[in-house]
Amino acid sequence: MEDRIVRFIAALRAGGVRVSLAESADAFRAVDNLGIQEREAFRLSLRATLVKDANSLPIFEELFPLFFDTADQQPAMQDATEEMSEEEAQMLAQAMRMFSEHLRQMMEKLLRGEQLSQEELNQLGQMTGLNRTDDLRHKEWMARRMMRALRFEEVRDALREMMELLAQMGMSKERLEQMRQLIRANQQAMQDQVGQFAGQRIAENMSEQRPDEGVEDLMDRPFGALSDRDMDRLRREVNKLANRLRSRIALRQKRAKTGQLDAKGTIRANLKHGSVPMEIKHRDHRLKPKLVVICDISTSMRHCSELMLSLVYALQDLVTKTHAFAFIDHLEYISPDFVGRQAKDAINEVLIRMPPGHYSTDLGYSLENFARDFMDTIDARTTFIMVGDGRNNYNDPRLKLFQTMARRSRRTIWLNPEPPMLWGSGDSDMPKYAPICDNVVVAATLGELTEAIDSLLSMH
Repeated sequence: MEDRIVRFIAALRAGGVRVSLAESADAFRAVDNLGIQEREAFRLSLRATLVKDANSLPIFEELFPLFFDTADQQPAMQDATEEMSEEEAQMLAQAMRMFSEHLRQMMEKLLRGEQLSQEELNQLGQMTGLNRTDDLRHKEWMARRMMRALRFEEVRDALREMMELLAQMGMSKERLEQMRQLIRANQQAMQDQVGQFAGQRIAENMSEQRPDEGVEDLMDRPFGALSDRDMDRLRREVNKLANRLRSRIALRQKRAKTGQLDAKGTIRANLKHGSVPMEIKHRDHRLKPKLVVICDISTSMRHCSELMLSLVYALQDLVTKTHAFAFIDHLEYISPDFVGRQAKDAINEVLIRMPPGHYSTDLGYSLENFARDFMDTIDARTTFIMVGDGRNNYNDPRLKLFQTMARRSRRTIWLNPEPPMLWGSGDSDMPKYAPICDNVVVAATLGELTEAIDSLLSMH
């Protein structure tokens, strides 16, 4: 318990609560005197010794159950198949054979009332970036991301379809209604379990947070795991990163061979040698690229797109022209916002003007906006860059419009922070867009995003 209290205090400090060594000692003395058997007395003893002002109470109240609530306080699940007759069990088995193995495994868990195992939760945490998240404000978003990785929406649809099949097979309305209620309760319990695990893991991460983490470490932290404090530090570093990137690209271009053989230039240069080609001349056909960048700035993409735009506008001397667009449920042309202003100020105004909403993304409609009003920004010299996770809230992806945009451009590159194993899950249309692109790059961290920009600007 002492170790848990120490980590709880470390998490409080990471959350912005000022706790001195003397106050930590007071907390241990209070616990020694009052014990830990009575939960409420234990909670109040820690609160009285560790919290000095009302502003710190919310973070204390949020962290306390994540460190000290036990496993028996997790939501209970019930077996929906327990009272089935042999005939009903056969009907269920027949209906379940209609579904894929992944769906069947999840459906069986919900039918039997089985919670996710610790191993399954740990795998989900690893897959979604939860293991590196240390800001409790991201708890609900990370829990939704984990449920998406479980393909929970597809499982719910499959369960509804299964109930319809059982009704067609002749299962009684009473049994179906009983199953429906238990399954609904089990679904909620599983969501609660995932939410509780997400909160506990974030709290543990906060307790392990190093106070002076360097920018280089933040370069490898997933965008979804960046706190507001992390983003403030990275915003200040964007120009330094851009300067390093500019130097790398310039050095690579200097070392690279120039263009094709320039026959006329070679002849002129070698007249003094009796037209013997002692000095070979090449055409320098390297042209600065034109960029069209369309960024998803919905909740899940906000950090990635903000840093992408910051880097692109810090490297404007390496491109001919950048046309920048942002979208959530509609598209806006945001290049005018950058005229005569610092990139960070322009981006901040765009983010304020286009606030995120839950499940409001409509990539397909945004592509329609682009095709109607801005298609002339793409030509044979244009590198067309999409920055987004390919999630479309189950709207029409407008694939033909995207194909037209890709055909008009020199190259089409998609930068996606999600791992490929999540593509196609839930409302993801990424498997439909990916084949149309010349290149799809996974850029889940600022380091990967920087490498992607380095690569695309060096290819011209």
